[in-house]
Amino acid sequence: MARGGQGLVRVAVVVRAGAAPLWWLGVFAAGIGLLVPGLTGRRIGVLAGAALFVVAVAVVATVRRKRYTALAGSAARAGKHDVLQDRAVTLRNWRRGHRWWLLLAFLAALGSDFAVPAAAGLLMAGCGVGLWLKSAWIGRREQAGNALLWVRVDWLARGGGRPVGKTVKAYRSTGIAAGDAAPGGARRKTAALV
Repeated sequence: MARGGQGLVRVAVVVRAGAAPLWWLGVFAAGIGLLVPGLTGRRIGVLAGAALFVVAVAVVATVRRKRYTALAGSAARAGKHDVLQDRAVTLRNWRRGHRWWLLLAFLAALGSDFAVPAAAGLLMAGCGVGLWLKSAWIGRREQAGNALLWVRVDWLARGGGRPVGKTVKAYRSTGIAAGDAAPGGARRKTAALV
C-alpha cells in the first residue's frame, strides 16, 4: 500500500462470510438429529428447533443495526491509494479465523441431538439465514446510497470478523462498481460474452 493507503474489506462480505458455513453445518447436524430419537423425541426436538430457527433469524438479522446505520451515515470516501480486498480473500480469512468455532458449534449441535434432536442444528441454520438477511439489508442500503461500504482490515477482529466492533471507528465508501462483490456481498455477475 503506497502513500498511506489502507487495506479495505467489504462490510457486507464480512457479514455474509459466515452464512453458508452456519447454514450447511446446521442443516447437516439437524439431518443427523432426525435419525436419533433423543430424550425428548423427534417431534419435540423439531418443534423446539423450528422455534429456535425463527428466533435466531430475527435476532441475527436485526442485532446492531443502529451501529451499522451510524457508521454508514458517516462513511468517508475511500482514497485512491486504498487497496480493496477481493471477496474470495475476505471469505477465506473469515472462514480460517472461525474454523474452530464452527467445528465446536457443529460438534455441540451433534451432541445435543441425543437430548433434543435437530434443535441445535436448526439454531445454527437460523444464524446462517440471519446473516444472509443482514447482508441483504446492507446491500439495499448500499444501492439506495449508490455507494459500497468498506472497513479497514486492521480494524476487524483477529479472525477477520466484527465489522461493527469497538475497534471500528468509521467506514469508507466507494462507487457501486468498485470491487468484485455486488451490493450485499454476493459474487458480482459478469456481463455475458457476446
